[in-house]
Amino acid sequence: MSPPPRRGPRPLPLHLMLGGMRGLLALTMPPPSAPGLPSWSAGWPRSKAGQAEAARIAARLAELQAAGQSRAPELFRAAVLRRLWRQDAALLRGIAAYRRHPHRRALEDPPVLWREGAARLLDYGGRGRPVLFVPSLVNRAHVLDLDEGASLLRFLRANGVRPLLLDWGWPGEAERRFTLTDHIAGRLERAIQAAPRNLVLAGYCMGGLLALAAALRQPGRVRALALLATPWDFHADSQAAGLARLLPGLEPLMEPAGALPVDALQWLFALLDPYGVGEKFRAFGRLDPASARARRFVAIEDWLNDGVPLAAPVAREAIRDWYGRNAPMRGEWAVAGLPVTPAAWRGPAFLAIPARDRIVPPASARPLAAALPAAALHVAEAGHVGMVAGMGAEAALWRPLLGWIRAL
Repeated sequence: MSPPPRRGPRPLPLHLMLGGMRGLLALTMPPPSAPGLPSWSAGWPRSKAGQAEAARIAARLAELQAAGQSRAPELFRAAVLRRLWRQDAALLRGIAAYRRHPHRRALEDPPVLWREGAARLLDYGGRGRPVLFVPSLVNRAHVLDLDEGASLLRFLRANGVRPLLLDWGWPGEAERRFTLTDHIAGRLERAIQAAPRNLVLAGYCMGGLLALAAALRQPGRVRALALLATPWDFHADSQAAGLARLLPGLEPLMEPAGALPVDALQWLFALLDPYGVGEKFRAFGRLDPASARARRFVAIEDWLNDGVPLAAPVAREAIRDWYGRNAPMRGEWAVAGLPVTPAAWRGPAFLAIPARDRIVPPASARPLAAALPAAALHVAEAGHVGMVAGMGAEAALWRPLLGWIRAL
């Protein structure tokens, strides 16, 4: 039986629309500065590469005008249009190449150590230090066990660690009524109770916030804390801080099923980097489909497009309290009455911050490192997903994390 067709990148209409809007903006924008010609708005383009390109175009337009070429603005817009056509065609080729790529994840799940509702605690085996990984609630847990040769958990097991993975699962009727407290003081704490003592509790992204809160509640069972790409100051990025204003518009989407749908979550992530999907699919279209890099791209994209709905109460809390009020940074976030105060954690801590993270900007994660006493800070030369599952993940995170675990 052939595998089901891929649906990504999700939501596809949004990404195609963003590509079209990008083209319209480019066509309506005046050409770059040249004598006698209008200029682009100040500060755009912002990247160094874009500024260099603007300077090159401006110099060429100045040459044309000096040579008496009065149609320089029209020539400029025609060149922009040709460039946009080429980029749109490259985007469609990249999406088509991804959708027909033969790779499918075939890793088998390890034994289940504990189960409650939709949640499972997967035991990867080994006789070393137990490390319980807590992923985000909005993506599948297997980003930490992505593919052959692309699994942080199997790497750790092969190097003397006993990894455990909390798979939150697909939220059922019960989970769609859960709050953050239900997840942390309920499911996560009971998973910790089912795991061996003196474990390392490791949280990735949103899971880092959940892990920190649980560690403060279970200091007798948690030996150390590892927080990977974990946000703390939600107002460090003005774009993310504005997310709370969208909550009223999201309510009608959450009402029917009691959860924020996957495509709505993908739409929110797209707002953080509107043109990022187009850029990466154009680059993918240039890869050899049989290469290891192409396979890794497909594995990561399949994971990204296989998201999980977020229970409406959790979505409201996260958007209103984290992004809107910046409650963690302000010391106003509590779980079952216990404030989540990083300074109260007295055990060892390891904080990994991806230098190129657009989901959790380094400026959002660094205050958490500063607030944890004697935290070991590791800056990874990678992005948010690349740090845990990219081609350079072993050097960026896996080996530094393994070294810290061994030093315990």
